Amino acid sequence: MIDALKTANAQDKQKQAEASRAAIVAKRKELLDDPSDPVGGNPKGDVTLVEFFDYRCPYCKQVEPAVEAILKEDPKLRIVYKEFPILGKESTFAAHVAFAALKQGKYKQFHDAMMAAKGNITEDSIMNIAADASLDIAKVKADMNAPEIDKVIKRTYDLADTLGVNGTPGFVIGDNLMPGAADLATLKQMVASARKPN
Repeated sequence: MIDALKTANAQDKQKQAEASRAAIVAKRKELLDDPSDPVGGNPKGDVTLVEFFDYRCPYCKQVEPAVEAILKEDPKLRIVYKEFPILGKESTFAAHVAFAALKQGKYKQFHDAMMAAKGNITEDSIMNIAADASLDIAKVKADMNAPEIDKVIKRTYDLADTLGVNGTPGFVIGDNLMPGAADLATLKQMVASARKPN
């Protein structure tokens, strides 16, 4: 009986992996080339790591050093940041500020500072972090409510839904989806496998 359940469970996992791979292939353009998404690493890299994250997610913060390490170690890696605010209004507020930072050419500074922030994240603390990251706060306030930001976030929600990303962090590398906090070794392995010629 237990063996039958294990087999069924393994088959379910296999089906989910296949469905997610098919969705990744179908949605490759939206995943890799949405001009509204912030991009880091090597913009002309041969492999792209896509990260769905939320600034209030403790697992995203836990995995951030591994993401930074692989970007430092691998000069041919590109990263696409998918702002996926799913943990309440402060998360959405932070994502809006991040897009305003992008407009000022300071996305990475703000992103890194938010990922390093400890404790409870409030709208005030987000603005303090933005100020510390040398953002023009008056400009942030003017830019963060642009209607196109909501459209970008909605596209990310729809994409996550299609791919089966239902939490943060979620990584897509090559044709594979890795939900949850991945360690450096796992990320490296996924990048190496995406780099291999088929």
